[in-house]
Amino acid sequence: MEVGRYAGGVDSPEVWRWVWLAVAAGAAIGEMATAGSFFLLPFAAGGAVAAVLAFAGVPVGIEWLVFVIVSVAGVVASRPLARRLDLQTSTEGIGARRWIGQTATVLETIPSGPQATGLVRLGRAEWRAESLEGLGIETGTLVKVVDLAGTHLVVWPLDQIAPRAHQRDPDIVE
Repeated sequence: MEVGRYAGGVDSPEVWRWVWLAVAAGAAIGEMATAGSFFLLPFAAGGAVAAVLAFAGVPVGIEWLVFVIVSVAGVVASRPLARRLDLQTSTEGIGARRWIGQTATVLETIPSGPQATGLVRLGRAEWRAESLEGLGIETGTLVKVVDLAGTHLVVWPLDQIAPRAHQRDPDIVE
């Protein structure tokens, strides 16, 4: 036996069989635990192919080469699908943004002025709300939710002329 080598060493095919199985299983479980990225799936496939080669007795260097090739090819092949799925996913109706376009009733007058808030009822919930253009809105008025500003709804009275065509830019912090 050579110096520094032993039956269960790092370059032992017996050890790498289980390493590749662990890589394949870990990446597959990680892929199932993360939503929609398809990033770990190619590494699971690469680990599975390398494990098959390890059980077939192929040298460790070849196993590594095949793992890298299969993983890179899988990443390259899955990127267009992941991009297409990301484009199809709309974030408009997620969380509180689902209230945009809904009708609410003013419970507490919304005073005039920038960022002055009152209280509205939307469904069964009560929300702090401000007027889109800083105009006062009286109690009992029906309003339409046109935007979200942090934890406040931005509203506009239904009985008035439509507000300006723009909505607040969600990326601008006031």
